[in-house]
Amino acid sequence: MSATSDARGFFTDRHASYARFIKAMHYPQGLRAFWLASPLLRPGLRILEAGCGTGALTLAVWDASVRRGATPKVLDAFDLTPAMLDRLRSTLTRRGIEGVALREANVLHLETLPAGWRDYDLVVTASMLEYVPRDRFVDALVGLRTLLRPGAHLVLFITRRNPLTHVLVGRLWASNLYTRSELTEAFGRSGFSAVAFRRFPASAFYLQPWGHIVEATNPV
Repeated sequence: MSATSDARGFFTDRHASYARFIKAMHYPQGLRAFWLASPLLRPGLRILEAGCGTGALTLAVWDASVRRGATPKVLDAFDLTPAMLDRLRSTLTRRGIEGVALREANVLHLETLPAGWRDYDLVVTASMLEYVPRDRFVDALVGLRTLLRPGAHLVLFITRRNPLTHVLVGRLWASNLYTRSELTEAFGRSGFSAVAFRRFPASAFYLQPWGHIVEATNPV
């Protein structure tokens, strides 16, 4: 599957099924638990989400920020699939959340984003980069790094490669799966100055076999 027409068509047809799947896996709750404990959240941040989908990470970051009294100054998000963006817009409206800017964009063509979508303090992305072709994975990381201010961070949630995820994610959702060593190499090639692997908090231990959490720093 490519990061263009194939992925867009796939999730246009299955966006509702995907939302039900991640809800059943308690994925949104795990993401929220991570951000409630993360030292990276502080008031007044400029945050970008790459590949917001139906909004699991968007809402996790927003809810954790509000609960911690650290409401973002800016929260922008983009996704490749209009159907997913429409679903997220409806959710934001229903919940009365204002100030989240959404755009349709491809992570491999970030030049299409608005000119002001730059110099972020934090870029976050979950379950999106596994749909970028493997030979373009580093290109996608480089592109996201250019949107960060010096010294800022990217946090990536991505499916790890193991027998369980091969069936539940790799086959069912047609995604690429990655090992820790593959991610370490890719982040090194993409120009980040530091890379650390984080864990879900104890309340979300059930997600640990599912995925990696990578925290990378843009060089100063």
